[in-house]
Amino acid sequence: MLPEIATENAPPARHPDLPRPLTHHIVIVDDDVGVRTLLTRILRESGYEVSGARDGGELKSIMQMGRIDLILLDVMLPGDSGIDLCRMIRAESYVPIIMISARGQESDRVAGLDVGADDYIAKPFGRSEVLARVRAVLRRMRDPHAPLDAPIPDCFEFASWQYHARRRELIAPSGAEVDLTAAEQDLLLALLRNPQRMIGRERLLELSRSRIGSSTDRSIDVLVSRLRRKLGDGRKVRPLIRTIRGVGYMLATEVVVT
Repeated sequence: MLPEIATENAPPARHPDLPRPLTHHIVIVDDDVGVRTLLTRILRESGYEVSGARDGGELKSIMQMGRIDLILLDVMLPGDSGIDLCRMIRAESYVPIIMISARGQESDRVAGLDVGADDYIAKPFGRSEVLARVRAVLRRMRDPHAPLDAPIPDCFEFASWQYHARRRELIAPSGAEVDLTAAEQDLLLALLRNPQRMIGRERLLELSRSRIGSSTDRSIDVLVSRLRRKLGDGRKVRPLIRTIRGVGYMLATEVVVT
């Protein structure tokens, strides 16, 4: 029997007469060999090239060897956690990252989005969900017409606030800069690009983080609540970010683009 790591990282078998396809290289980082084996089989059967890593050290070795198109990253890892690794990867790369964890609480999902993850899958997961999220992230990575890849204006002005999108700076009416996490930045930008329009929760997730929305995912509610506090938006009458009960949210103010 071949060693587990060699089997896991071996290229998928193909017919000798068929040309080698141009495919995406996906790296699975999980210390659970059963999870790695399951994900490897699911992805290879769909035509992807797959490598496996048990921890951050093995991931770094794979990253040094060549191109990576997507990382499936478990939250709970020996040594550096998935959150720590995601933060380190984002400091030097925009490679798409999907976090995977048995911990499905909204706080964990928001933590992943805050450090730059593109999506989140909670264990236990099904084959169809994994493939749908992988395909969606890879599709938006190469689609020049995806919402996050469309040209972004230099500055948005709204309710005496300014948001400089390219510099990722939010300036309060007082002139002070307000710190936002990566997820809060993306949520604000999605709202500013769709002012005075009702946006469903699932669609707002897609617009703000290029991920597939879910009717049971309430991480967007947590992010909206945090963004409201930073905008000083505690008004019960005519709030800046209005809740549309049972549907989603609306940025209820005019936005001037400069």
